[in-house]
Amino acid sequence: MKKRVSKTVAAPLAGYDAILSGLVDLLESARRVSARAVNAVMTATYWEVGRRIVDFEQGGKKRAEYGEMLLERLSADLTAKFGRGFSRQNLHKYRQFFLGYREIRPTVSGEFIGDKRPTLSGESGTDGAPSIPARLKHIAARFPLPWSNYVRLLALRSDEARKFYETEALRCGWTVRQLDRQISTQFYERTALSRNKAAMLRKAGKPEVGDAVSADEEIKDPLMLEFLGLKDEYSESDLEDALIRHLESFLMELGGDFAFIARQRRLRIGDEWYRVDLLFFHRKLRCLVVIDLKLGRFTHADAGQMHLYLNYAREHWTNEGENPPIGLILCAQKNDAVAHYALEGLANKVVAREYLTALPKEKTLAEEIEKTRKRLESGTAGA
Repeated sequence: MKKRVSKTVAAPLAGYDAILSGLVDLLESARRVSARAVNAVMTATYWEVGRRIVDFEQGGKKRAEYGEMLLERLSADLTAKFGRGFSRQNLHKYRQFFLGYREIRPTVSGEFIGDKRPTLSGESGTDGAPSIPARLKHIAARFPLPWSNYVRLLALRSDEARKFYETEALRCGWTVRQLDRQISTQFYERTALSRNKAAMLRKAGKPEVGDAVSADEEIKDPLMLEFLGLKDEYSESDLEDALIRHLESFLMELGGDFAFIARQRRLRIGDEWYRVDLLFFHRKLRCLVVIDLKLGRFTHADAGQMHLYLNYAREHWTNEGENPPIGLILCAQKNDAVAHYALEGLANKVVAREYLTALPKEKTLAEEIEKTRKRLESGTAGA
């Protein structure tokens, strides 16, 4: 005889889906906040570990061997007690982290002030001094980014660049992968050198959408060619020769997806011969990139000449399965308005990029970026 299985059918409740959805959002948000809070406290702890190591070293012998011996002993004892995370390399990183941010000193109120020798009073927790958890909470407020982001920032030698990337990572919500990509493509230097810094900063704040790529995103602006070592006066031939001599550096500046094909590639149209300065292939875009070098400023005539080259390249040089070729006009100076009207609406994709053979002082770069960021925040920066 079969047993009858009773099924309990939940009675419909008005508005139940709404409360369930709200609770799911609440709990998921709480988990994310909790994870961020734990990360922030651990980052603060690493800063405090670094501070105490430096303070101990300064109170002892000021010799490199002394510091290394201290890290070795601390690593062995802390690993025995807490397990992974306290290798000599990690302890060195915590020490470096403190030294990179040593101007931070949390007060009892949780505010921060600059101090050449940051100290936290009352480490024993007596005399009304804040407890260790309270002090860590104060420190954590200064480090809102994940620890992995700070590890990447510590690799930067420039204080100005580190402050820039830290600010932008927080403003834009970059992951460590996105931060690494921006550092690798020298976003700081390009933003400072760009004629439209506000547009660069706005673009950095836009979220990445899938894996789609475009020529405008893949081709840097400006291109920094200081490695060419060119004098104040040089010809287009000199520029081309220098790029070929330093082809490896040029490819690194262009990006990892560019592959060199040819220089001075000849093409015949009607009864006239032309030459393309440089020809590359871009793996992600899956197309040829025709490069035309210009010593002076970009003109509308340059766009017309490139349009001619691309029409020929699409018909005679493009292999089956490849996308239509794109043109890159490298010029010493680009007027954005002229470039917009000369390049917009063409049947072929053409981009104009400036190149620089010498870089200004870093202090100048930092000041220019800070001015633009303040204008952006006040809403007075142009489009």
